[in-house]
Amino acid sequence: MAQFSVNATRFDPYKNFKFRVKWDGRYVAGVSKVGALKRTTEMVEHREGGDPSTSRKSPGRTKYEAISLERGVTHDIEFEVWANKVWNYGSGRGTEVSLKDFRKDILIEVYNEAGQLALAYKVYRCWVSEFQALPDLDANANAIAIQSIKLENEGWERDYDVAEPSEPSYNEPPV
Repeated sequence: MAQFSVNATRFDPYKNFKFRVKWDGRYVAGVSKVGALKRTTEMVEHREGGDPSTSRKSPGRTKYEAISLERGVTHDIEFEVWANKVWNYGSGRGTEVSLKDFRKDILIEVYNEAGQLALAYKVYRCWVSEFQALPDLDANANAIAIQSIKLENEGWERDYDVAEPSEPSYNEPPV
């Protein structure tokens, strides 16, 4: 695990518009939106027999919310290929689901304004529970056609090997 270091000159939080998503060792083209990484731990309430006036609280099961990915519709078929591993209509009886490889680990990387890798999260055992191939089509609209997938997952963690970058300065010559 990397040592935690703090960039004492960084005052501003990271922005949410520079990111990339990677699976199967490749960056996925055109991802324009990634849903929030969120987990919830249930609370278990109990009380002790000798203390009837108060309750105790302790953590229970932890659930990880699904993550949505969106991108503009193109000829790239990465979303569709993965979604078809969970259910492929018309593939024939007994071959509708690819049990061997329908789950993937993904990597979500966040970059600072200078394009340097600042944060990364590993998301484990994802699979596609929803696939939207096309949005509503409207001849009167002036919008991009967006496709999306919803990824169920079994947990995520920050990649602490990604250290905070030393930010460049245009007042200094490059090293």
